[in-house]
Amino acid sequence: MIQFYSPEIEATGALPETESGHCCRVLRMKEGDHIYVTDGKGSRFECAILDAHPKHTAIEIIAKEEIKPWWGFQLELCVAPSKNIDRMEWLVEKAVEIGVDKIILMKCMRSERKTLRTDRLEKIAISAMNQSLKTNKTEITGPIGFKDIVNDGFSGFKCLGYCADEYPLLSFSKEYKGGNVRIMIGPEGDFSPEEVSIAVANGYIPVTFGGSRLRLETAALYAAVAAHVTGDPKTDLQSENPL
Repeated sequence: MIQFYSPEIEATGALPETESGHCCRVLRMKEGDHIYVTDGKGSRFECAILDAHPKHTAIEIIAKEEIKPWWGFQLELCVAPSKNIDRMEWLVEKAVEIGVDKIILMKCMRSERKTLRTDRLEKIAISAMNQSLKTNKTEITGPIGFKDIVNDGFSGFKCLGYCADEYPLLSFSKEYKGGNVRIMIGPEGDFSPEEVSIAVANGYIPVTFGGSRLRLETAALYAAVAAHVTGDPKTDLQSENPL
């Protein structure tokens, strides 16, 4: 099964230029071929190609299916972008494949990278969504200041990776019991003591991710996987049908 992304498919009846190029130039699909298209908002469409144009492939919708994320809870990763952009791109790709609702790029006091273009990360997220046959596009926002994130009123289990002596060593896998979760991963230089104090005052729990010292992108991916393992006890892992 091959899936494409067209956010306005019902209005335009066409694939965007990038997806059209992939469909016609790379995969060499032609008129009459059937493809699957998602709008990134939970719908998947079975379509037939009417005009295999490399810039605006025209399609006809044959059937529509609504598909909810199989994990059944809100999963957010707040990550301070690493100095090496390749590591952030790797994280976005793998996190989307595993299943994350939102990735918030976070500005911290010790951040190595203060600014970041998200257009490249968006393209990677779309590709990973199609590769893993998901129908809900992971939202990527930021960079946003640490205090603004902490004070935004998120409802659910809130934690940050931190293992200094002033706080007890609590395992994320043991503390998280399921439901909506936000996980904050600091920069290479870690969160500052001031930031941790602010987070704790706003209901965030300092946690660890296993017994090893992890790079920030590894810690974020570990946390996402651990959240899915615990997840929602009512979740049916077979509820999302990839066709």
